[in-house]
Amino acid sequence: MEPTHTLNPHHPVPALPPEGLIAVIAPAGPANLETDKAIQWMRARGHELRIFPGVYEKDGYLAGSDEVRLNDLHAAFADPEVKAIICLRGGYGTPRLLDRIDFDLLRRNAKPFVGYSDITALHLAISRYAGFVTFHGPLLNADLLGDKEPPTVTSFFSLLRGQLKAGSVLSHPAAYPLTTVAPGIACGRLLGGNLSMIAATMGTPYEIDAEGVILLVEDINEPLYRIDRLLTQLRLAGTLTKLRGVLVGDIAGVDVEALNKLFKQTFEPFGIPVLSGWRSGHCDPNLTLPMGALVRLDAGEKRLVLEQDVVVGR
Repeated sequence: MEPTHTLNPHHPVPALPPEGLIAVIAPAGPANLETDKAIQWMRARGHELRIFPGVYEKDGYLAGSDEVRLNDLHAAFADPEVKAIICLRGGYGTPRLLDRIDFDLLRRNAKPFVGYSDITALHLAISRYAGFVTFHGPLLNADLLGDKEPPTVTSFFSLLRGQLKAGSVLSHPAAYPLTTVAPGIACGRLLGGNLSMIAATMGTPYEIDAEGVILLVEDINEPLYRIDRLLTQLRLAGTLTKLRGVLVGDIAGVDVEALNKLFKQTFEPFGIPVLSGWRSGHCDPNLTLPMGALVRLDAGEKRLVLEQDVVVGR
């Protein structure tokens, strides 16, 4: 299936090869890593881990100082032996790094970079200033080592290893039905992530470049009125007028019917398709999605299709 439009795609990244080395960094909050468990988990799937220093540090609500976390980010990208990077956890901390990141270094050493929640700030910044595909997907501690349902792991490896090509339909487990909030078909660049983080970066040089975007949103610990407030902020900022479609991930703790009503009210004036209930975010399973990649959203048929390769062979 060939792309159906001319929106410039983000560059695919080199695929994770068999036995490729995976780096673990902690650019946001701290967590206690069971190192032996993590190493054995990855070895069982053919990969070794390289754990960077900040993973074992704690500075209040941060995993080490800004300098440590920034150095780990740069070092993981610059290391030619590292073939993919996964974040330890979310929490908070990545926005503190944005104005000090060497995006040229990241661009020259592009590779799969995976995380969600607070890591959204890095997805948005890399999209805007480095222009390669990243992955909204599992964190090491909470997801891969958290015994989440099998689609979490299957989705993660199938995308990073290049098993899904342009034209592939991204599978969604039948046990978790999707809801068409607004029907229609849209093609655009999939981008977004944590709604609170998307809103927090508005008005900065790292805010979402929403032109031609299929917007992914997910969140946790935000009641319905706060979700309303965050969406209203994006509407008043003019962001929503630039979108081509919306994919609603998991918004934990909010009544689904009330949530879908809010999304219908918010996006109906823009006449764009909205598909709700995608298992991505603070949920089980947590499916991996390629940020910055061209996709086709068919809300009526409840399908999401890749319109470009997101990784390429080495």
